[in-house]
Amino acid sequence: MYRPSSTLEQWRILQAVVDYGGYAQAAQALNKSQSSLNHAVAKLQQVLGVPLLEVKGRKAHLTKQGQVLLRRSRNLTSEIEHLETLAANLEQEWEAEIKLSREILYPTEALYQALSQFYPQSRGTRIVMVDNVISGSSDAIHGGNFDLAITGIVPAGFSGIALGTVQMILVCHPQHPLTREPLLDQNRLAQELQIVIRDTGSLADQDMGWLKAEQRWTFSNFYEAIAILRKGVGFCWIPQHLATTEIDAGNLVELKQVDASGPTVPVSLVVPQPEKLGAAAQAFAKILVACAPNNTVF
Repeated sequence: MYRPSSTLEQWRILQAVVDYGGYAQAAQALNKSQSSLNHAVAKLQQVLGVPLLEVKGRKAHLTKQGQVLLRRSRNLTSEIEHLETLAANLEQEWEAEIKLSREILYPTEALYQALSQFYPQSRGTRIVMVDNVISGSSDAIHGGNFDLAITGIVPAGFSGIALGTVQMILVCHPQHPLTREPLLDQNRLAQELQIVIRDTGSLADQDMGWLKAEQRWTFSNFYEAIAILRKGVGFCWIPQHLATTEIDAGNLVELKQVDASGPTVPVSLVVPQPEKLGAAAQAFAKILVACAPNNTVF
């Protein structure tokens, strides 16, 4: 088994001497004697057989070899700190990983805001996020493999915290034949190709959210759907917060129906197994709720 000749403390002292601009300043910052720092760095250079520092005037400067090794040493000490922090967190029941199921309708901006606020207090906790659609969100809740689930469907037996409401609007390319008619009914829409998003559930309802269109192309997310719509192909129900930018840019237009406005989808945060929710997931859940556009149609 390999046994290192240098110690972590020696590398930390070398970093301090460089960061604070000299032995005296580093000794004061570390609350150690200057002689002990001199000895540690000298010993480190001896065991490595490489000069790391050279004194010019009253300041210590890195050699070229020292610059290379110092950069690598920072990665080493950082990883050790993360490892020790993770161990302390596990002892305090601060879990190492949070699994989040996100209904694909939910605005990424609200999610990214929550993630950015959670990061400073995450203590190294990993977040694994999986996008789901319609019954796929229900599967995620029932399956017990996710700590948190943002969903448009709250299954029976579970409770959810309201995060907001997604407004769906019907869109197509400005040159699509459907744009020539001021109002559309389902019979007219049934004559055209509809773009749909694949339900990720194991028992997906093949007709959920569809009209009478027999021509259907299925994509895995709304970004792919928008890309094909911009080519003049098909029509699709798109969340308002995604469609607005495309409409404003002139890439898509909103279609109007005779007998119905677009569907609205209330989105909620569900904790599938509250009794097993760790401290990190609890903290993240609070941030998700705080960052949500509550009581807002988006």
